[in-house]
This record gives sequence, structure tokens and C-alpha cells, in this order.
Amino acid sequence: MGSLYRRGTNSMSDLIVGHAVESLTCYELKLFLRLLYRSSLSSRSDLAFIFPSKSAAFDNIILEENDAFLKLATQYGKLNHSTHLMASFDVTQFVKSSKRGNGTGEPIWGRRIRSNSSEEMETESTRQSYGSVVGFDVQELDPDNSLAGFLDPDNSLPMSLRRWACYPMLLGRVRRNFKHILLVDIKDILLSGDPLGRVRNQTPESVSLSTLTQSITIRHGKKTQSTHQKLANPAIIMGGARGTRRLSNAMLTQIVRAAMQHKKKNSLSELGLFNQLVGNEFILKNVNLIMSVESIPELSSLTGLNFKPGSRWSINHTLIRRGTINKDVNYVVTKLLCLFPLNSTINSDC
Repeated sequence: MGSLYRRGTNSMSDLIVGHAVESLTCYELKLFLRLLYRSSLSSRSDLAFIFPSKSAAFDNIILEENDAFLKLATQYGKLNHSTHLMASFDVTQFVKSSKRGNGTGEPIWGRRIRSNSSEEMETESTRQSYGSVVGFDVQELDPDNSLAGFLDPDNSLPMSLRRWACYPMLLGRVRRNFKHILLVDIKDILLSGDPLGRVRNQTPESVSLSTLTQSITIRHGKKTQSTHQKLANPAIIMGGARGTRRLSNAMLTQIVRAAMQHKKKNSLSELGLFNQLVGNEFILKNVNLIMSVESIPELSSLTGLNFKPGSRWSINHTLIRRGTINKDVNYVVTKLLCLFPLNSTINSDC
């Protein structure tokens, strides 16, 4: 079951579960991977995708970016320290260290592979560390389409809702393998750093949520007034494995409960249901919710992009929202990465 795109170097303590909505494009998937693979998060986390269906185009992009990552890690590893400072890829993040907290055992994905003599001779200062990359389609994780009987049977269930029916099988199978889990909408959110750092010192029941500012219009007779409200953002959820699993199970129950109470099944939205759940302290009494007071910045609004000649590429945020008007910005970010010599020779679209 599933596809193994890359087998990591060893077992990891963290898991990223990224779901792809139906409108995700190949270009958006490529940028998500390219930024993630340059962050320290990918050196200590496994990555699992959930797709609406099998896609040869997505498979090819993941394999291509994996190959580019391994080439970058090898090439930058040969450079001296002064050259590292001017690089877009910090290879020191992927050097194996006992301080990282990663396991020393085999990755949980794929078959066990015997190490050869050259690998055994590697020192702690040269041995690389990076996570596995796997993928599933919803039919593999939710073969019975368990929500179909509660929602509109005439319309296909959107990934924003069906993904919650996929988590019980996936997170249940790996519940003893990972300490922290991050659930992310890979179309809406980019991971450019290690946001899990804010929950690693919390309890296993803790879950951190970000906020989303939404504009609403209120009518007072003939007059209308615009205001803003902060909502919990279901596109990015992270925390201890136990708390994240409990929250995802509660959200699945919330969807079923709401579907049975509403006559118009197609009016249910993930954002509305998720915020109803977050506001119910009784249902989530076994989950320690941590609400962030800051909203995630949009890619088009960032001023922290560091791409001056002679300096290391960096984005001064661990989480970024793509935003609504982002096609040109996505293109610019990709081309900025291509300005560095090694990137331009390894990435095929440079």
C-alpha cells in the first residue's frame, strides 16, 4: 500500500502529513518540496502525502525533486565552509548528530537495507540524515469512503473534508513511531523552516494552531459594515502525536455530527466545522490547544526574503501562506533559487 518515493537514512521523531486538494498544480507541489527540502525540518521528519487520486505527474515531480535534493546535498557537502555561507542550501542541517533526537534505527517505510562497508566507515561529521517520503491516495487510506453516506452522495467529497477520514488509518499505524505530527495543506502553506520547534517541549497532548484573519460584512438595516475576525486555521496543525491524533478523530466526528444535523449537506465547510470544534472545550478536554496570536504571513507580503549576492538564501519565517494572488510570486521565488550556480545546474527548470 502506498508509494515509497525516498527511503530516509534512519528513523525520525517527527512526521509531516501533507494533503493535496483537487486544485493543486504541479508547479505548486514543486515549490512546496523545494522549500521544504532546504529546511532543517526535512532532516528530522518523514513526509507522507495524501492525494485525491494517483497522479503520474505528481509522482514524477516528487522523484525529480528528491533526486535534485540528493545531488545538492552531495555537491554542497564538497564545498568549503566559506562557500556554504553564500549558498542557497545549508548542507550542515543534514549532517547526522545525536543531539537532533532522531532515532538510530531503520526507517519504518520500505524494506530493511543492509549497510555496505563504505557507509559503516562514515564518521558522525560526514553521515547525512534526511527523512523518508511516501505517498497514499485516499482510496488506500479510506477504501469505504466512510463519509459518503453522511454527505451529499451526488457530489464527490472534497479533500478538505475527506482527508479527516484518512487520518485514523495512517496516524493509527504510526502512533508508536513518531513523537510529533504536522498536518498541512500543501497548496495553502509552505514550510520554509522548522515550525515544530514550538511544540517539541510541550506535552504529547499539546496541539498548536495558527490563526487566519477573515473579512466579514455585517448589515445594520440598509448600512453595511466590514470587520475582521480571527479564526483557527485548519490548513496547518502541529503538536504531539497523541494530541494531534485526538484532534483529528474529533474533527471526523464533528463532520459526521454536522452532516446529520444539516439538511443542505453541501453547505458544510471545513473552516466553519473546525472552528466550532476548537470552541468546544468539552469535546477537546483531552487536548491541550495552544492558539498562536500571530497570523501566518502571505508569500506576496514578505520583506524577509534574503537573496543579495554573496549571502545565503533565507526566508525569515517557518510558515508561509501562498495567498490568493501568488502566481507571479511563486515564479519569482523559484527563479531566485536558480540564481545560485549549483541550483541552476541541478534543477531542471532553471
